[in-house]
Amino acid sequence: MFVDTNILVSARITKAPHHDIARERLAGASRDGETVKISRQVLREYLAVLTRPQPWQISITLADAMDDVQRLSDRLVVLEDGPAVTQLLIALCREIPAGGRQIHDANIVATMLAHGEHRLLTFNAADFRRYGNRIELVTA
Repeated sequence: MFVDTNILVSARITKAPHHDIARERLAGASRDGETVKISRQVLREYLAVLTRPQPWQISITLADAMDDVQRLSDRLVVLEDGPAVTQLLIALCREIPAGGRQIHDANIVATMLAHGEHRLLTFNAADFRRYGNRIELVTA
């Protein structure tokens, strides 16, 4: 199962919305023996979210956030971006027009599909519904 950035952030930050739910969903995946997958994009987004102002208090330092990224990349399966992902991204955007921030979501879907992954755990199901015939949304 591919995990969206918002799940990782909420699981890490106790003041984040849905903190307990995110932690339980990740723990449940681990208990069930499910492989948790992310991408380099998710790692970059994680750092971006934790280093910009949020409506809730972020109580970790940049150094801690960078350590988190290292741990996440060591413990989870990181699906790499490359030419196949770019080609799928272009095809997706031609078929389902996207722009601005939606490109990030399209790239997550392209990364998933390039690696044969079809399940996405996210709090932002609405952002991915346009790809519903290609992926299964697992809402937290």
